[in-house]
Amino acid sequence: QVQLVESGGGLVQPGGSLRLSCAASGSTFRTYAMGWFRQAPGKERAFVATISGGGGTTYYADSVKGRFTISRDNAKNTVYLQMNNLKPEDTAVYYCAHAGDYSASLSRDAYDYWGQGTQVSVSS
Repeated sequence: QVQLVESGGGLVQPGGSLRLSCAASGSTFRTYAMGWFRQAPGKERAFVATISGGGGTTYYADSVKGRFTISRDNAKNTVYLQMNNLKPEDTAVYYCAHAGDYSASLSRDAYDYWGQGTQVSVSS
């Protein structure tokens, strides 16, 4: 059974930065794509970023391109989301997700395991 544990959320002022981490266990981590999604109050869970198993392919939501960077350390079974120039509209619960295969995917249906979520709040 795959388990995902996120950390790194918190309260930050607009323009600030945070780095989220997601540690995976119970998986042959390097053979699976990973993703980050977020859910704001009253909204659907939405795609943020994804990275292929080897880390060579990444995709981002238009709303975060140029501000967020997804990366992974397969030796540590960990995926990261570096978030810079944060905006109030980035406020949400952020979820780490483990895909069912190697290829990066924007679709929620491609992910079969999810973390518990970590709150990110951007406010002055």
